[in-house]
Amino acid sequence: MKKLWTGNEAVARALYEASVTFASAYPGTPSTEILENLVQYRDKMYVEWAPNEKVALEAAIGASMAGVRSVAAMKHVGVNVAADPLMTLSYTGVNGGLVLITADDPGMHSSQNEQDNRIFAKFAKIPCVEISGARDAAEAIRESYHISETFDTPVLFRMTTRVCHSKELVEEGERVEVEPIPYVKDPGKFISSPASSRRKRPGIEERLKRLAEYAETTPLNVEEDNGASIGVIASGVSVHYAKEIFGDKANYLVLGFTYPLPVEKVRAFREKVETCYVIEELEPFLEEQIRLAGIEVIGKELVPVMGELNVDILREVLLGEKPEYQDAPEELLVNRPPILCSGCPHRGFFFEAKKFRDMIVTGDIGCYTLGASPPLEVSDSVVCMGASISMAHGVYAGLSKHGIKKRIMAVIGDSTFMHSGITSLMNSIYNKTPTVNVILDNRITAMTGHQENPGTGYNLMGEKVQEIDFEKLVRALGIEKVLTINPLKLGSVREAIKECLAYEEGPSVIITRWPCALKRYSEEDHKEFNLKAPKSVVIDDLCRGCRNCVRTGCPSIRFDKERKKASVDEHSCVGCGVCRESCPFDAIVEMGKI
Repeated sequence: MKKLWTGNEAVARALYEASVTFASAYPGTPSTEILENLVQYRDKMYVEWAPNEKVALEAAIGASMAGVRSVAAMKHVGVNVAADPLMTLSYTGVNGGLVLITADDPGMHSSQNEQDNRIFAKFAKIPCVEISGARDAAEAIRESYHISETFDTPVLFRMTTRVCHSKELVEEGERVEVEPIPYVKDPGKFISSPASSRRKRPGIEERLKRLAEYAETTPLNVEEDNGASIGVIASGVSVHYAKEIFGDKANYLVLGFTYPLPVEKVRAFREKVETCYVIEELEPFLEEQIRLAGIEVIGKELVPVMGELNVDILREVLLGEKPEYQDAPEELLVNRPPILCSGCPHRGFFFEAKKFRDMIVTGDIGCYTLGASPPLEVSDSVVCMGASISMAHGVYAGLSKHGIKKRIMAVIGDSTFMHSGITSLMNSIYNKTPTVNVILDNRITAMTGHQENPGTGYNLMGEKVQEIDFEKLVRALGIEKVLTINPLKLGSVREAIKECLAYEEGPSVIITRWPCALKRYSEEDHKEFNLKAPKSVVIDDLCRGCRNCVRTGCPSIRFDKERKKASVDEHSCVGCGVCRESCPFDAIVEMGKI
């Protein structure tokens, strides 16, 4: 039966069909839906959200060592977090097959950087497999596990945003059961002591040679001969772009196994054409390998080295055909930057935090990154997961050595704190750094699409589990000043910040606890929180047009410039009450109390 699937959905099905038993991941766009689509196969597979990508890969390594097929999935920056075990895994090899899926994000649609993770394959000296769309997933995943178990190696499986989210018709297959490989105690293989690793090191180079030989014959590398004088060597979604531009006026070498490169296959392909282009997103990964082999091609001198490619870009740089677009009247174009949702519990906190002048606020990765945007404009930095607390410590320590006294605050989300904020907080505790550390607990991993985490009380398979208690956790680490507040109560926010800024005995922690406005509330949420609050409405005669409510940044607030009056959109308002508390004239009240 054929199904219309995204790349992520097709990969999930392919993992099931390939008899994968264990799957772990940390959610991150564009990879998130792979694990979400594996949940339906939980009768045959164990599927979990891990606290971070390093843990996900390490858990997959454990399952592989036990002899079952495993997978770890993550977005490109997640591989940075997982790089430590990955590099050593190249030395130990596997027992059951192991695939690491990296979902790269050319163009930074939802990421703080763009990076080409094929370079990790070269760095770790492991094979790299790519797909150009959902239709390729079944064969590529099946072959990846064959490679992993045949060559005793992890396999890096690279996707990109467009591959992850574009749809194709895919033939649904059946699961082919593969029995676990019996576990045999083998310290020489899995214990990576210096002496053991030195013995293994030459074997890695030998493995690369064997993989290079395999690359020449693998079915993942396909040549399409149209008898043309133009040749295109491409991988990933670039294959589709090239075919849309050249059609049957070019020959194609479609590379699904991109490291090590099938050099002789490329050389033979090149000899058949007069002009040969290498089309790939981001780094000249294929091109550099081809040029090192002395093969003349045209690549990054024309094809951009940064940003996501598309047909228009390639048509212009390769054919000189500049696309024509219909200009839209400027008066009709409205800038719509991303903002916190109506009822977002982070809004009340940032609204009050902005009132504390001369305070440096280090931010983190999550919805609350928008605390740096107008009209809130609180956060001063966002670097990577967990960096806010570490950076706040560094800011304080660096300035204090020069006698500069500043108020320092770190802001981090609940899932991000568990991802990589705990060790950062330990550093501040160990060094007695008097920073204010705010954990914004909105009861879910919101930014990536509402995935469960260790702080929600449920796992990916919907089972009730032990919920992490943030207050108990930070107290156990050694934090003495801990305040848990409702961020929708502005007075509580203001007093908590004041109290923690005045505390100089060491780091303090403020936990803001209220569920995301878009969350599907659990039974526990309904018991703990008043989630049926009435919506807000403006009493027109009392509104003075001060715009204080507008400064909360709530998209449900409207302001009529001619009348100089505010109003609340009753359809999008969720009744959080922040606008009511922000109004100095009590002009905003609960609906029904006019």
